[in-house]
Amino acid sequence: MSRTATRDDRTFDRETGPAASQLVPPPKLRRRPALVAAAIGAICLGALLAAWAWTATTNTQEVLVARQNIERGAVIEADDLARVQLSTDPALNPVSASELDQIVGQRAALDIAEGGMLTPDSFTTEVVPGDGESVVGVALTPAQAPGLDLRYGDTVRVVVTPAQDEELPAGAPLVNDATVVGVHVSDETGQTVVDLLVPEADAGVLATRIATGRIALVLDSRER
Repeated sequence: MSRTATRDDRTFDRETGPAASQLVPPPKLRRRPALVAAAIGAICLGALLAAWAWTATTNTQEVLVARQNIERGAVIEADDLARVQLSTDPALNPVSASELDQIVGQRAALDIAEGGMLTPDSFTTEVVPGDGESVVGVALTPAQAPGLDLRYGDTVRVVVTPAQDEELPAGAPLVNDATVVGVHVSDETGQTVVDLLVPEADAGVLATRIATGRIALVLDSRER
């Protein structure tokens, strides 16, 4: 009896074992919202970077910038300019590097800082002196010139001063109004040489007064 019972138990176990294992439900996959959000964020970031790279590449162009400070009125030389690749806003209207030969020899219409990008308003073809104008040069000692550095476009007055031990003339002093169009230091004398733009009719009188050496230059307001 015991042998039969044992065989029956074994048979029951073999028949019921597979069925029981099939009833066990498969493990459920756990969803992780943080990982899903991170994956979506990475995809969006990659798309934005790709769009930025494409935009930067398509907007890049070769333009002209100032290699060094260029003062207003100075003649622009080739060594004053450099070619650079920039991603620029079309609204800035930069000057293309292909126009270098046309710009060299023209005058700066305004002060251009080192590294500044050139625009069509940065230079001019205006000839100095123009029709009906003359340029008169004057060499000034420190006592005759203002303490401030003179710049292109400054409005000045050339005032006749009395000689030593000479009394001041009665009435208003003799004065010529002028505009500074050039400043440099003489290598021979060390004096500051200023080029003054004046009406053609006043050039002779002003040159005569300057020749006496009894003049002083007065800088007027720079407000425009």
